[in-house]
Amino acid sequence: METIKRTKIVDLLKSTAFGSTVNVKGWVRTRRGSKQVNFIALNDGSTINNVQIVVDVDKLGEEFLKPITTGASISVNGTLVQSQGKGQSVEIQATEIEIYGTADPATYPLQKKGHSMEFLREIAHLRPRTNTFGAVFRIRHNMAYAIHKFFHDKGFFYFHTPIITASDCEGAGQMFQVTTKNLYNLKKDENGSILYDDDFFGKQTSLTVSGQLEGELAATALGQIYTFGPTFRAENSNTPRHLAEFWMIEPEVAFNDINDNMELAEEFIKYCVQWALDNCMDDVKFLNDMFDKGLIERLQGVLKDEFVRLPYTEGIKILEEAVAKGHKFEFPVYWGVDLASEHERFLVEEHFKRPVILTDYPKEIKAFYMKQNEDGKTVRAMDVLFPKIGEIIGGSEREADYDKLYNRIQELNIPMKDMWWYLDTRRFGTVPHSGFGLGFERLLLFVTGMANIRDVIPFPRTPNNAEF
Repeated sequence: METIKRTKIVDLLKSTAFGSTVNVKGWVRTRRGSKQVNFIALNDGSTINNVQIVVDVDKLGEEFLKPITTGASISVNGTLVQSQGKGQSVEIQATEIEIYGTADPATYPLQKKGHSMEFLREIAHLRPRTNTFGAVFRIRHNMAYAIHKFFHDKGFFYFHTPIITASDCEGAGQMFQVTTKNLYNLKKDENGSILYDDDFFGKQTSLTVSGQLEGELAATALGQIYTFGPTFRAENSNTPRHLAEFWMIEPEVAFNDINDNMELAEEFIKYCVQWALDNCMDDVKFLNDMFDKGLIERLQGVLKDEFVRLPYTEGIKILEEAVAKGHKFEFPVYWGVDLASEHERFLVEEHFKRPVILTDYPKEIKAFYMKQNEDGKTVRAMDVLFPKIGEIIGGSEREADYDKLYNRIQELNIPMKDMWWYLDTRRFGTVPHSGFGLGFERLLLFVTGMANIRDVIPFPRTPNNAEF
């Protein structure tokens, strides 16, 4: 076969060099046709769109074409021509085809028919080859790129925080341990507690639940930073919104108060949504048409309004009034409750009909590091609530006062041995500072319209599931 430099399909579809000889390589989506002419739909992952290959059966031989079935990979040389058919502007009239790999129709699971999301999770090693997951993972890349670009353009520094840590940021205690110890022969002290002095790090360590605490250290030196890395939660949550391993973006900004923090969060998330509409429209449109007819409208809707700023206490009042008028919630509503996603979604989807930033939560239901308000009851927290998702961002102004922070750590019995370094930021040149965390997969749920968080990460890690 004559060597011609390969053109990616995404570029080829924009080309107007009719009559020129081109090469494309990819995987066959379908082959159909008659005794005289075959049509091969070819996709190489660079775009959701296929290129049509027109094959003269006599020229290449019926026997030769037989193994070119759905899933097979081929290289095609041919002439670029204007397309006669609907839906595409160019096609290739094949002169030569080389078959790289076949895919036996009897055993290749991705035949041309609809597959359930559950089935595709069982073959997560093959699902990126479907239109749906090709679209999702191209959007995932674009969102990661947009995040880095947004922060870089604003003068933030990308800061790498450790994945293995000896501190529990959220005080949730649900962490995966990291150890090299022999679990069949654990060294214990006289009280039966496990000794870690012979472990790899000489102490008990875990996978991080958040890069925030280390991010705060960086913000008190570099001014404005963000983290973007894997985080781990060992809670047994089998829900469509929880993963045991996910990615998190956490900006932390010195001299920002809660209002600056809300502005940054709103600007940031709107930037990401705008980026998807500007740069991923083919994929977004496919997901809109196939899965979620309201997706594009919802994405545009988030951009056009300012997010509501709503104190928790007022949010509770609105929910209580709804209950009084007969609205049924599964979980009770009262001041002091940690809102369920049904409550959050009611405020966003039914009451305000736009995103809501809920502020000033009761301190009992929020983390120890949040700045306490003068009322002694609430903290300067802010959660950004979105349609269909509920909470998409959680953040706060941080407690900058050494004594207040120290007392809160004592109240919650957080081991001081893990916290001395964090308290040092309040001893030496403390400043007002704020930050938030965006769960990357929650953002992707919103932008793709997918219903389950397991379908926006290539290989989901959930309770009882660590395949591939």
